[in-house]
Amino acid sequence: MSHCGGEALLTVRRAAKFYGGKLVFKDVSCEVRAGEILLVAGPNGAGKSTLMRMMAGLSRPSAGEVVTHAEPERTAYLGHATFIYPGMTALANLGFWGTMYGLTPSRDELMALLNRVGLERAAEEKAGSFSRGMAQRLNLARVYMVRPALLFLDEPGTGLDPRSLALLRREITGFRDQGTGVVWISHHIGEDAALADTVLALGGRRVEYLGPAREYATEAGTC
Repeated sequence: MSHCGGEALLTVRRAAKFYGGKLVFKDVSCEVRAGEILLVAGPNGAGKSTLMRMMAGLSRPSAGEVVTHAEPERTAYLGHATFIYPGMTALANLGFWGTMYGLTPSRDELMALLNRVGLERAAEEKAGSFSRGMAQRLNLARVYMVRPALLFLDEPGTGLDPRSLALLRREITGFRDQGTGVVWISHHIGEDAALADTVLALGGRRVEYLGPAREYATEAGTC
């Protein structure tokens, strides 16, 4: 699936990361543009999450540089760990997240977000009682509220039921179609490469592939 991307939101130039004396990866260069999905692939331990944390500004490169052109308040992160407060209701979680981003959404606006992810009936339930799929959909509502220009997804589909996974995939492509630049780590390469524009594959402490997602899926046998 090929889209004509817009302005550059993130540029990585010859980035390297060491932990102590151990090299995680080196010479990683790529660009993320508005309206494009970059899928990050590779085996466990290849450094995918380390690269994403670096891209998101949560970690500094040991060498090279990462330049972000999106405003911090227009950047969102959705991982396999759900950042919800179990003792607070779904509504209270959303309201709290809003204040963290300097937003003051009304109850009606929060309910509209919950309705979008199918959680309106659970608005007053404590999030600690939610299934993994419900918790991740609440996290997705948080991302909607931010209206991100740049979205980081670290294996967000891990452990999701089929309904929640289908919703997540549909909304990821929806973000892209609205002009968001998306960086997405996935273990479901066969299915998810079909939704992406570009694949960056890490292996052997370097970039093994950087190019069109369709060609990568073909080379990998869509596995």
